[in-house]
Amino acid sequence: MAVFWLLPLAGATVIAAPAAVVQAAAPSLGSGPSEVQDAAPQTDPVTAEQASALGQQGRSTENAVRAASDSFGVSVGRETIGIYSSSEVRGFSPTRAGNIRIEGLYFDQVWGLTGRIRRSTTIRVGLSAFGFDFPAPTGIVDYSFRKPGDSASLAMLIDGNSYGAAGVEADASLPLIPNRLSLGVGAGLYRNAFYNATDSQQHIEAVSLKITPSDRVEIIPFWARSDLYGDEAGPIYIPAGDFRPPRVPRRRYFGPAWARYRGVAINYGAFGSADLGGGWNVRAGLFRSLFDDARSFTNLIFDLTPQGTGLQLIIADPPSKLASTSGELRLSKAFAEGPRTHRLTLSLRGRDRGQGFDGGQRIDLGAVRIGEVRDPPPPARAFGPQARDNVRQWFAGLAYQGQWDGMGELTLGLSHSDYRKRVDQPVFGTVSTRATPLLYNAGLAITAIPRLAVYASHTRGLEESGVAPSFALNRNEALPAIIPRQSEAGLRYQITPDLRLVLGVFDLRKPYFDLGTDNVFRALGDVRNRGAEFSLSGKLTSRLSMTLGAVLLDPRVTGEGVRLGRLGERPVGTPRQRLDLNLDWRLPWLPGLSLDAGIGHAGRLPATVDNRVFINARTLVALGGRYAFTLGNTAANLRVSMTNVFDVRGFDLQGAGAYDIFDGRIVSAYLTIDI
Repeated sequence: MAVFWLLPLAGATVIAAPAAVVQAAAPSLGSGPSEVQDAAPQTDPVTAEQASALGQQGRSTENAVRAASDSFGVSVGRETIGIYSSSEVRGFSPTRAGNIRIEGLYFDQVWGLTGRIRRSTTIRVGLSAFGFDFPAPTGIVDYSFRKPGDSASLAMLIDGNSYGAAGVEADASLPLIPNRLSLGVGAGLYRNAFYNATDSQQHIEAVSLKITPSDRVEIIPFWARSDLYGDEAGPIYIPAGDFRPPRVPRRRYFGPAWARYRGVAINYGAFGSADLGGGWNVRAGLFRSLFDDARSFTNLIFDLTPQGTGLQLIIADPPSKLASTSGELRLSKAFAEGPRTHRLTLSLRGRDRGQGFDGGQRIDLGAVRIGEVRDPPPPARAFGPQARDNVRQWFAGLAYQGQWDGMGELTLGLSHSDYRKRVDQPVFGTVSTRATPLLYNAGLAITAIPRLAVYASHTRGLEESGVAPSFALNRNEALPAIIPRQSEAGLRYQITPDLRLVLGVFDLRKPYFDLGTDNVFRALGDVRNRGAEFSLSGKLTSRLSMTLGAVLLDPRVTGEGVRLGRLGERPVGTPRQRLDLNLDWRLPWLPGLSLDAGIGHAGRLPATVDNRVFINARTLVALGGRYAFTLGNTAANLRVSMTNVFDVRGFDLQGAGAYDIFDGRIVSAYLTIDI
């Protein structure tokens, strides 16, 4: 299953936060990406403690809470915290929308950046997105790159968990020419193990260079590859009526042994920047991202009854490739006028994405009962003809950012997009679509009151709708682009030098895609998500740190389907409430030892388009600790954690009326060493 490419090791994501937050910077606007820091140095500075928590001096100090500037979402190493993630922001998916950036530059992601070249991931919403010249309505997922260092180093990690997963990672930097050329090499070897007793083997390799021919120029070429073997297709449960599936046992695999995924994922490209002098700056990136699937399967148990009986269908897909070439070129001019600074940016970005889909072989395994394992012999392969989908898209935009010291900031953006999509189908022939919308954004922040920033903004963007899920009639088909709109306002207040409060309200609108009664995944109406979000992050005391985030949503579906009673008023899969609390306490009597706890809560959410079935609200608790020590002159850190402490059971939603179980209690441990 392709989603497992995003997980370097099963059970490795730590829900609970580790150590302390540092946010000592004075209040200013967006703690934006390097593109803004190059041209607008008034963004939040990264403190020495934050740099350490981000792993810039070695992996043994990686710490998501200490690195976080808010509670909206950050991943560092193995740790992920926050109310939002790369798959869900304000009720929508920024990854599906195509809002991925590498160091602020546009990247059309097919496979996410592996941790061998990705240092951290930050979710940019509200003021934290002010540093982006062309913000996106659904939020931005910003990758920070693991650049090779200017001194020799080696970081190693060894881990395992109670499911039987295990892995080893190594990341090295080697200066080849002092201050001019550095080499980065990373590798990982994993045995993955999951909640449904599926498992796989995986190895990842990555190489990067940091080329600095002068103090004004930096170029980073990179290449990363992941090979995944033997990944069984875990079942997706589809009930026969308006009810949730019956209880499904964990750690048991319901499917044939031969339904195993095999494929390769690759990312490569280069990005860089050059200071041209006189306030001129150029940044550029060109990226290639792809999946090359040799074998792929979907395991469906449908017409499932409350007694646990149903029909099992395996869909085997022919070998296929999904690939995208994307990139961006930015030219900026910055100049000062007394206490005011101005920056103009011209941006050109585009992508060319293609994929094959359809042609799958349906293998009917007949009646089954949950708890009984059937393993028939593999059938002869009999694939049908494949369809081809191609998207070509270009953006040209002009942005303005003005800052007035002690007063505020104004951002304006205007861009034109040319979007073309072509679908070649064996039966229906070729269908082409084209859209050329005008897009814009405007934002104003006022910082005249010490320690307080108040902001408001409006954005009209062009985003992707993703692809149809594997259990839809039009499975894997790329959906058309849409034009969402978002208005938001809020404030950020620096309570103390180490404690920050963020409050915001938003109104986000876009077409509503889901599974219709004819089993076709398509636009069913429109959806409007209004909500309020809250973040409190930083140090409560010198030893107690916290991130606390919450979002309250009022999601509503509108359109003819709602008026006729075919659709419910709430969109599938969106809870009204979400809360994430992380605490870390550094013990005063034993240096290097800290204890942490995390609590995550999600409200009940609609599971069907007619809102007749809901998934219950759930609260998950995680506990952990870490011990930092030295082995001679080598820094080391031992991390132990337990997620889902109370072994809460339930279902995750895979789509309208389609379910999977989620992780039970897992104990994980890993040792990190910096040499």
